[in-house]
Amino acid sequence: MSLGYAEKLSHIEDVGNVGMTEIFDPPHILQDKIERLTRMIRKSKHLVVFTGAGISTSCGIPDFRGPTGIWTLQREGNALPEASLPFHRAMPSMTHMALVELERAGILKFVISQNIDGLHLRSGIPREKLSELHGNSFMERCGSCGNEYFRDFEVESVGLKETSRKCSNADCDTKLKDTVLDWEDALPFEEMNPAEVHCERADVVLCLGTSLQITPACNLPLKCLPSGGKFVIVNLQRTPKDKKANLVINGYVDKVISGVMELLNMRIRPFVRIDLLQTLFTHALSSDERFINWTLRIASVHDKKALIPFVKSVEVSFSDPTMKEALLDKHPFMLKRRTVWNIKPFDVIFKVNFSEGCGCAYSRIKIPIDFQCPVESFKRDQDRVFQKLKAKAISDSCCGQNSVLERTMIVSPKSEVTVRAIVTNVRWYDEITVKTAGAGALSNGYLKRRKEGKNGTIAACKHLKGSNMHDSR
Repeated sequence: MSLGYAEKLSHIEDVGNVGMTEIFDPPHILQDKIERLTRMIRKSKHLVVFTGAGISTSCGIPDFRGPTGIWTLQREGNALPEASLPFHRAMPSMTHMALVELERAGILKFVISQNIDGLHLRSGIPREKLSELHGNSFMERCGSCGNEYFRDFEVESVGLKETSRKCSNADCDTKLKDTVLDWEDALPFEEMNPAEVHCERADVVLCLGTSLQITPACNLPLKCLPSGGKFVIVNLQRTPKDKKANLVINGYVDKVISGVMELLNMRIRPFVRIDLLQTLFTHALSSDERFINWTLRIASVHDKKALIPFVKSVEVSFSDPTMKEALLDKHPFMLKRRTVWNIKPFDVIFKVNFSEGCGCAYSRIKIPIDFQCPVESFKRDQDRVFQKLKAKAISDSCCGQNSVLERTMIVSPKSEVTVRAIVTNVRWYDEITVKTAGAGALSNGYLKRRKEGKNGTIAACKHLKGSNMHDSR
């Protein structure tokens, strides 16, 4: 998870205080502080949240300075913790999704993050309401036109170095750079400036899961104080800024925020992750005009040469039982065939087997093939397609649904490029909420549906049968 990031950084001897003792407020004091925080949030006109590694530990991402943090273990000469799942499959925590609800309700105005895990963007916080001070392991940026590219794979470098990809802007074609800072890199103006502006305007700055040791970022929350703003810290260890805070809460961030959401009577909706891939179908008449040579390939939408991190293998079958099935078990996932030119229309069925960290085993994609009938290019509204897929995933309590986003026809050589959206994870937060804060924020019907479906999305997906197969034409 953050282990790869730590290994890429330049080596320095002094990383600050590490291994600090964790402190827990007694239950009655914790509840009193949660109620005080809720009152502050309810009254606030400009709430800003400042986040650190502590909001992502429940996602399986190790922190840096806790008792078993990366820097702590390194200093002690111990082995580093093992990640519980691939970094690129980490899902937002309950706190990430609670912040999305607060932003949608107009309560939360801005998020400032020191994390490089990309989970705020993945959770649904709008980019224009987010400053990622130390960068994003899944983001590339064009230094010429400013375009940003949010990837489904971890970018290979840190330190604002050039990557192997170029900007897709036709007027640019500049090599992209990673966005993650190394130790000696200054905080970027385009991230730092809005963070300062919002902290100065804030009437409440809420710091979640941060030791507040890294400068100059740690001084940003204090900028609310001169204008009368309140400064709140939720963390398991003491921080250098505790004495300046209006309220310090020592407890798990998820537990504190779930309590706040219950008191605000706000429900935390499920997280639905949608990933993209493209199919490239190329065909040409043989020189003797008796056969069609055709190729069908599954590729990344980010870079045709890049791995698709959520795909393990592809099983290929056909509606025509005389056609030979195939297993594509390594990148590139490519099928090459030759058929007679006047063959009747048939379907290619891809069973896309997902990799570790996905919420179900596979998704089925049906691709109709008709060499005699040309198809047209089109592009669907992405937001609308995503909304329908998310609604279906939530109602079915499983993932695997897929839908076509766009198709582009190329005349020479004859080919079709089709981009598809696939639901690869669904995560509910009601069990965390019920366990730590009570069920008051959730309806009985919602809890009943989750109880019926909580035994695993894989089993539920197996019963979808053909409902997640979408005709590509």
